Amino acid sequence: MTKIALVTGATSGIGLATAVELAKHGFKIIATGRRRERLQELQQQLGEENVYPLLFDVRDKEAVAEAVASLPEEWRGVNVLVNNAGNAHGLAPVQEGSLDDWDAMLDINVKGLLYVTKAVLPLLQGQGGGHIVNIGSIAGKEVYPNGNVYCASKHAVDALSKAMRMDLVQFGIKVSEVNPGAVETEFSEVRFKGDKERAAAVYKGFQPLLAQDIAELIAFMVTRPAHVNLAEVLVLPTAQASSTIIVKEQ
Repeated sequence: MTKIALVTGATSGIGLATAVELAKHGFKIIATGRRRERLQELQQQLGEENVYPLLFDVRDKEAVAEAVASLPEEWRGVNVLVNNAGNAHGLAPVQEGSLDDWDAMLDINVKGLLYVTKAVLPLLQGQGGGHIVNIGSIAGKEVYPNGNVYCASKHAVDALSKAMRMDLVQFGIKVSEVNPGAVETEFSEVRFKGDKERAAAVYKGFQPLLAQDIAELIAFMVTRPAHVNLAEVLVLPTAQASSTIIVKEQ
């Protein structure tokens, strides 16, 4: 029986890599994102019969609910939800922080995750169980200078993952959390407002994780036997020991 995975933020980075990796494991993919052309490219890559695109912004709770409600009957048997959509905006001490940046991080990383989970849960329950994978961060385990609100948002993901696991265990729904360290994606480019040079410097001098590394881990988690739940994983590049300790070549 073919399984269906809904992946948010599937237009780039970890979300895109996860969609492709899960398709290799026989999943059909409901791919969500804000960039229509990226979703169309993914559909062409994996085949129209294997990908159902949903265009919405996770910050818009009405759009989230309407998009999930619009799924055709043959795409409603969702087994896996990967809450990947997230962002970091800015890197500044709290006294200099941008209110717009704060709103963006809390709206996407926390409220967006909740909106999508709320909309998809009835579909998982309709299958008699399922698996939710929340993409957290090492920033949800410790804080670092100038990371205030981003770290707070990922600490919220950590708390929500634990609480969701307690709330949903009675329905046979697994809840897992993946907390990556430094992963080279568009993450830093977004954080630094498109400053490619500054973003590239974050990953210079060491081998960071790649989106594919996280995608393979997620695929492993969601293909374990029914009685096994890898509830929480912290995954770092070998050169990283904490959020602030990374050994770089000079």
